[in-house]
Amino acid sequence: MVVPGADEDAFTMAIAAAEQLFETSAEREAIEHVALASTTPLLDEGLFAPRLGRALGLGRNVETSEHTGSTLAGAEALSRAIDADGSALVVISDCPAGDPADGWGAGAVAFLVADDAAVGVPERAWHTDEYPGLRYRERGSEEVKSIGVTTYERDAIRECVAGAAAGIDDIERVAHAALHQPDARMPSRIAGDLPIDDEAIERGTVVDRVGDAGAATVFLGLARALGGADANDRTLVGAFGSGGAGAAFVLDGGLDTAGLADGEIPSGERISYTNALRKRGVLDEEEVAGGGARVSLPTWRESLGQRYRLRAGRCPDCETVAFPPEGACPNCGSRAAFEPYDLPNVGIVKARTVVGQGGAPPEFAAQQRRDGAYGVVVVGFEEIDATLPAQLTDCDPESVAIGDKLRAVVRRIYEQEGIARYGVKFVPTE
Repeated sequence: MVVPGADEDAFTMAIAAAEQLFETSAEREAIEHVALASTTPLLDEGLFAPRLGRALGLGRNVETSEHTGSTLAGAEALSRAIDADGSALVVISDCPAGDPADGWGAGAVAFLVADDAAVGVPERAWHTDEYPGLRYRERGSEEVKSIGVTTYERDAIRECVAGAAAGIDDIERVAHAALHQPDARMPSRIAGDLPIDDEAIERGTVVDRVGDAGAATVFLGLARALGGADANDRTLVGAFGSGGAGAAFVLDGGLDTAGLADGEIPSGERISYTNALRKRGVLDEEEVAGGGARVSLPTWRESLGQRYRLRAGRCPDCETVAFPPEGACPNCGSRAAFEPYDLPNVGIVKARTVVGQGGAPPEFAAQQRRDGAYGVVVVGFEEIDATLPAQLTDCDPESVAIGDKLRAVVRRIYEQEGIARYGVKFVPTE
């Protein structure tokens, strides 16, 4: 099962998936709508999509829609994007809380929906009914509950997903199928009511590799299926909504899917069960005395460009780059307003240290309990005389040396006043 790190959640995974999309095909300036889906948003109340737009450097006039509260959220987001005017970014990111031994996973996937897309969506259909007690989360709780995988639950999923798929014309022509998959057996059970063979089902099944990633699982399966599809192939998506309802989409064609080589999910690092529990916060209940660094939310917001996009400033008089873009020019002393200048997302280690166990400031103590000692580096850039301090992530900090190249990623920094703070950390380049 996929286990997110102590500084990862639905938000950071959404950013990572969208950034991979922008690296391959999509242009930020063309995005007019962002449709975001997750059963695990940042807050019970509070918009998630505007944060994503800001972190991705999208325009302030981008329309947003959010879909949550059900595993059908991904299908709702895709449907909303199809109906939107102009190009739309669909991001489905989820990491349900629970014991990894129960099969909980995590993942994110991003799609660009545009008029000139390589893959068409000629049909979609829905089936709705009420099935109370299936996969729900009580208000104020992080734990996903259900009555269990019983005949009642299996029949509900089959009726809703197969019922929606029955509304698709020529379904017997489907070559690939990504169906609702809380476990590896459910897609075949759903397909028992449809003219789809086991080979087509296998191409869109990923739960045995990533675990049950909530609303994201079936769309990770779709990404895998499209990565192995030909231009004339038809792919079926069948999603189930917590408590009832199903949705089905048919997609024509195939795609090169970033992050999935030949449509396959890469193998990750194996960790122990105890370490998995610690990373997911199941064993993290210790309170830390002291408040640590106190940065007010208004002050934090004013620096979001720096924290998400490495937004520096260039002196209009001598063109020196300053980070952060505050005060006088460090070279000529000019007080003229800095011009916005984004630093590269790849830098070089100028200095490094490791913060050992028990040595973290209070705001980073929870992260250290989950992930252990962490690295702190001073990062410089080629051809730009600017440096910045940052944490390392996703690596053994002892393996990073001065001169190594690093890549910027957005991760969870710490939580204060009940609000998670996010910003840039660095990972070694491959």
